[in-house]
Amino acid sequence: MVSTFLKSMNHSFEAYLNENLIFFSDRHWLHPIFEFEEFLNKNPLKMDDLLVKDKIIGRAAALLLVRLNVGRIEAQTISRLGLDVLEYYSLPYTYQQLVERIGCQTEYLLQSDLDPQKAYQLIKERIKISQKKK
Repeated sequence: MVSTFLKSMNHSFEAYLNENLIFFSDRHWLHPIFEFEEFLNKNPLKMDDLLVKDKIIGRAAALLLVRLNVGRIEAQTISRLGLDVLEYYSLPYTYQQLVERIGCQTEYLLQSDLDPQKAYQLIKERIKISQKKK
């Protein structure tokens, strides 16, 4: 569903519980979702009431958010592959702009995958490899 994009975002990733900002991150790629997972591990919440706002949602982000079982998602930009995931899992969403693809190698690697756990493992491995290169 196309949105007029509710309240503007101040961060690249934000999470709200009952309209209260409870978490945010300005990191890039998928790092904010992993940070949010750590936050949730320390602060268990009723996930149905949780709204996640993300500036860009591709297939990988969509699969990770499905894995976290968030209540609903708002995206400024969403890829067709990310949208397919949200619709497959019936996760409520709105977006401002739909694009065919985002320029992300991870989206390409997961283009035909709908398994959130498999996506999580693949992304964690990519993070581990990139940290070894530093």
